[in-house]
Amino acid sequence: MSGSGLRRISIEHLWVLAVLVGIFAFVNTHPIRPHDFWWHMAIGRQIVDSGEIPGVDAYSYTMAGQPYPSYRMYWLADVGLYAVYRMGGAALTILIQSLIVTLAYAVILLLCWRLSRSWRVAAFGAVFAAALGLNNWNIRPQIVTYLLGALFLWAIYEYRIRPRKRWFFVFPAAMMVWVNSHGSFPIGLVLLGLWLVDEVFRVLRARLSGPGLSGSDARERPGSVWAPVIALSITILAALVNPRGIGVFSYLITMTANPVVQNLVPEWAPPSFNTPGGTVFFIGFLLTALILALSPRRPGLFQVLCFLSFALLALKTTRGIIWYGLVLAPVLSDHVSALSSQVRLSRRAPGSSRGSPAINLAFAGLLLLMAFISLPWFKDVLHFPESKAGLIHVETPVQATEFLLAERPPAPVFHAMSFGSYLIWAAQPEYKVFVDSRIELYTPEIWHDYLLVSHAQCAWEKRLEHYGVRTLMLSPSEQPALVDTVEASPDWRPLYEDPHAVIYVRAEPLSR
Repeated sequence: MSGSGLRRISIEHLWVLAVLVGIFAFVNTHPIRPHDFWWHMAIGRQIVDSGEIPGVDAYSYTMAGQPYPSYRMYWLADVGLYAVYRMGGAALTILIQSLIVTLAYAVILLLCWRLSRSWRVAAFGAVFAAALGLNNWNIRPQIVTYLLGALFLWAIYEYRIRPRKRWFFVFPAAMMVWVNSHGSFPIGLVLLGLWLVDEVFRVLRARLSGPGLSGSDARERPGSVWAPVIALSITILAALVNPRGIGVFSYLITMTANPVVQNLVPEWAPPSFNTPGGTVFFIGFLLTALILALSPRRPGLFQVLCFLSFALLALKTTRGIIWYGLVLAPVLSDHVSALSSQVRLSRRAPGSSRGSPAINLAFAGLLLLMAFISLPWFKDVLHFPESKAGLIHVETPVQATEFLLAERPPAPVFHAMSFGSYLIWAAQPEYKVFVDSRIELYTPEIWHDYLLVSHAQCAWEKRLEHYGVRTLMLSPSEQPALVDTVEASPDWRPLYEDPHAVIYVRAEPLSR
């Protein structure tokens, strides 16, 4: 790097680098959680091997042969996950996830800079978005949607600032990936719809007020209503490029109204102060409202609509919190910049110090070294707490499943729900699952039986007999009452135990 290049590295740039390296290292050092990842991998493997997207369940013995339309929702992401895993195992999978997540927040950070013209404010915006999103960075299909959503925001803001036709290509291209990877694709359509409403409002206001907008209103001069109309139209058409066609919208309506999903999936529940993610959201929500209220710059209609729409989404479902952070980060940066400019003018303070170029370069080198050390391939030589140790989370029943396949206790197996995803990946077709994280696949009656058995309640052994269960694969942390009851029962014989899983086999044949 030239001497002039060294002098261009300022303290503000270090803030940006620290934020992005922090996100990259955090995701890199986070092991693969067991709940969703493995069944998506199994579907990717099945699609690659068969050349077809499955339409029915083939992995459980409680719902075998029943339709499961969600396979057609995730197929592209599932194939991608499986291809990466087959190429480089868990380490490469984690690295690709880290790059996607970091790139998503890098796009948001650059957008925050575009609106604020301050790297420090942009870093603050990215930290705001990341704080509201880090609970949703587990490896699963929705990871790619954060990058796609960030690209939607970037293209919308860039077109509004400086109209260029090339931005129209972003929306349909991103949508075709989005609609075949995850059911959150309507978020892209909502963003374009909010842009359209804002442009209609600008045009109507200009016609009512007459020409000559100036001052602060010059930032909101009317654009072209046709731009968001075209963008929304071609994006809707792109959304139809999926195995279900227009039926993808009815599928989403069915999913959001599914009582099993609403009642059993914590991510679908509204946020609360009882959870860390809910607490962070409410703090972020209040911070956003306060900054918008204090800002000397009047929020534009697009910003107000984004605030209201995504606040309502986050208040309705915890899954919406990450989207609130991503969408509101640029809005927040815009108004933090206005507030900081007002403070600097009132205090007549000089510009911020650039610091020592040599020290800045040394610190940048340390940050890049930290990013390099965080790569998954170095994890075995670093000392992490159990919750972050290894590439695959300790909750994943790897050793217990290997025991099942080696010793072959009799099927069917009743198991902890969190074990189901890995059993689908590693133990098929020998051991089909009772339930797993495909929550909407199973009937309320099956979930009712699962919960009663897991708590050793209401004739739990009779319920197991109803399903013909011969072997138990239990989680001491998730099913302590059942583990204690089975341990004390003469009808079950222990076969295997590790800190996270225990296996029992029925001591006597089932009565007929």
